[in-house]
Amino acid sequence: MKLKRVKLHKKGVSYEGFVLPSSTDKTIVLKLESGYNIGISREGTKVEEMGEIEVLPPTKEISQERGEIAILSMGGTVCSRVEYKTGAVFPSTNPADLMRNLPELEKICTFHTKSLFAMLSEDMAPAHWSIAAEAVKKEIDDGIEGIVMLHGTDTMHYSSAAFSYMLRDTPVPIVFVGAQRSPDRPSTDARLNILNAAYLAKGPIAEVGICMHATTNDDYCYFHRGTRARKMHTSRRDAFKSIDSKPLAIADYLKGRIEPLMEHRKRGEGELKFDNRMNENVALIYAHPGLKPKLIDSLAEYDGIVFAGTGLGHLSTDPFKVPHVQSILPEIKALCASGIPVVMASQCLYGRVNLNVYTAGRLLQEAGVIGSGADWTPEAAYTKLCWVLGHEKDPKKVAEEMMNPIAGEIINRSEVD
Repeated sequence: MKLKRVKLHKKGVSYEGFVLPSSTDKTIVLKLESGYNIGISREGTKVEEMGEIEVLPPTKEISQERGEIAILSMGGTVCSRVEYKTGAVFPSTNPADLMRNLPELEKICTFHTKSLFAMLSEDMAPAHWSIAAEAVKKEIDDGIEGIVMLHGTDTMHYSSAAFSYMLRDTPVPIVFVGAQRSPDRPSTDARLNILNAAYLAKGPIAEVGICMHATTNDDYCYFHRGTRARKMHTSRRDAFKSIDSKPLAIADYLKGRIEPLMEHRKRGEGELKFDNRMNENVALIYAHPGLKPKLIDSLAEYDGIVFAGTGLGHLSTDPFKVPHVQSILPEIKALCASGIPVVMASQCLYGRVNLNVYTAGRLLQEAGVIGSGADWTPEAAYTKLCWVLGHEKDPKKVAEEMMNPIAGEIINRSEVD
């Protein structure tokens, strides 16, 4: 593969670098000397060609001996491949491309790699979770000591929650890991995150979780429980936080330290309960002022709905008949009466749903809305409903299963941090 080096001139400003592949013909994507990428509209841009360079092709899949841990790739920034002559970054279909640049990994464990998907995490769907969970089950059945899942950060907390339901009581660690900064940037977090994830996969905590930077520094990582984690910043390296819970542990491979921060399942204690049936026809809707009844009517096409309500778990019910209010209570009642489970979470994130405090909550609960008392995140509630509806259709049993905590998604007693 060849990359062109060009100088672009537009509105009296010049930019020089390598042209990267672009998703549209209307934009030129340029890799600058600084390592950053920029996109410039072709319209009105003068292109001066400066030559071209041959870049390294990706390595071919090679046969690997089975290792102590399995590194399975689902795509994302952490799986980017750097072409070091130019600093250009390309998606990699072979996680061995990444692992060969981490010589420290061999000091932590032996491993083998496999690519499940090469995709952007925002394109992830429940079907991908089911396929990946099947691959993890096979590794566990074959006696693996731990699993590292390479994943894009945007939806990693959805996947970790889904895995927590599909692979309950895992006897070995299942560690999701991603990167906020691509490997071509000096501030990349990929190296520290992956090495600590591998260290956790060899460690004593048999949980599904997410390993990412604990601080903005390159010091140590947190291991967050899969159903309690959430991405809380668009670009910071410490973007992931445990919601209404401490992280499971601190991981610091450089100091040989895994420091548990809360109760957890230990390696070998659990016997895997596998169920990867997921219903893809579930919606997650954020409540907002002006939510229209027509939109709620359209949700009848789904098999289940999760609302991220305001405050304690509220939607517009207009109990006092205020002018200009569009109540959606009749539509919510119709959904529940038709047998479609309607589940409530709070967009506040911290705290728990309580539908007993205000009139709006009581009206929603009377209509059949599920979730009062739960402190789940919207993502944990959504993925759980996908999973529950994958194997249960009876509305009463769905409600019972949703409110029965199985993977730390509902904590009965809130901690004050």
